[in-house]
Order: sequence, then structure tokens, then C-alpha cells
Amino acid sequence: MQRAVKHVITRCGKLVWILLLTMSVGGQENYVGRWDAYGGYTYISQPNINLGENGFNLQTGVRLTTWLTGGFDYSVATGQNTLLEGMLIPSLQRQIGEQLGQLITAGVVPPDCRLAVPTNAKTQTFQVGPDFPIRHFRTVTFFVRPNLGALQIVATPRPTDSIASAIVAQLIPSGKKTDWTYFYGLGGGMEYNVTRHFALRFQADLAHDHFFNDVLKAGNTIRFSVGPAFQWGNNVAE
Repeated sequence: MQRAVKHVITRCGKLVWILLLTMSVGGQENYVGRWDAYGGYTYISQPNINLGENGFNLQTGVRLTTWLTGGFDYSVATGQNTLLEGMLIPSLQRQIGEQLGQLITAGVVPPDCRLAVPTNAKTQTFQVGPDFPIRHFRTVTFFVRPNLGALQIVATPRPTDSIASAIVAQLIPSGKKTDWTYFYGLGGGMEYNVTRHFALRFQADLAHDHFFNDVLKAGNTIRFSVGPAFQWGNNVAE
């Protein structure tokens, strides 16, 4: 998964570099529409549990001034990973280690037996807050934003053997686990202004969160998004 993330970053970096080389520096944007909407592909990565998810990102906003936008951000993505002992909180690692040790001693499982549970995951993020555009160029608009919102994740383990099934039954008796938590961090990106009302948006976000804190260690969530953006309404630059 880390190789895939590096590939995405490299491709996006090359594209951004090409756009920067072609942008006009002849002046600031002369039209900034009051309303803004975006929808595009998103990739959500949670490296601490080796989870990568593909999905959709939606953003809507209202330009309060040329340098301040208030808006709503929603993303949904799905993916799969393999849950390993090292991803769990220390108390669970010790508990599972003791259980497996007893089974190894009894000859029920081989000495190299380790917990590995394939898991399906669905992540949704919700955020309302400001966005700060930097409009020094006519062709390219840069922006930064704080990230503060809520995250929901639904995990469905798919154990492939009886030992893993027994452990999962202890941790998740219902067979599916859902959690809500908050996140905070920083994001930003750029828009390549194709026409007066249409642009291509490239963005990345890094947030800290701790979902399933009774099972998993704390970690970070990384999100990459790309897609079309539209603006319309009265010109707030006038």
C-alpha cells in the first residue's frame, strides 16, 4: 500500500509541476464566484493499520471574501486490509499472545502462528470550516485549511481459520464494529482555473485520529483528492 501511496504522490507532483510551469503570472483572478462546488476521486490512507480506501469526495462552499471561504466537506471510501497483532493496543497484544502461547504449548497450532484477519472497511468523514485561498495568480489558486471534523468507520472482519474466528468473536461479538471519533489536522492544495467557472482541484489532507480506541493504536489519516470544481454567482472580487 505504501508503494501505491508513493506512486499517487509522484504522479500528482508531476502534474502540479506541469501546471505551475504553464500558469500565468500576469495578475490576480478577476472573477471569484460567490458559490463553489467540487466532486471527485479520493484516496484515504491509514498507514498505522495498512489500510487504503478508494472513494468520493464532495465539497460545497460560499466565498465570504476573496481570501475566506466557508464550506462543508464529505468523503466516503471503502477498502480492505489485514489486521495484525502489532496494530492492537498493548493490553490486547498481551492477551492474544498469551492465548496463542497456550495453544502452541498444547500443540493445537504451530509455533509460528500469528493473528492475521482480513478486514473490509468503510470510512466516512464530515467537516465544516474555513478555507483560505491565495489568489496571486490568474491561472492557479492555492489554498490552505485547518481540518477539524468527525469520522465514522465500519469494519467487518473476515477470519479465515477457526483460531482467528474465535479471537474475533471475543473482540467483536456482533461480527461488525462501528465507531465515531473526531479528527484534527491541516490540508491544502491548488486549483487550475481552466475557465471562468471551471477548475481542476488537487488537494491533500493530514489528520490525527483514534478510532476503535478499545482495540487499535492511535494513528493518522491521509487523504488525496482530485476532480472538477465549479464556481458561480456574483463576483466577490468586485
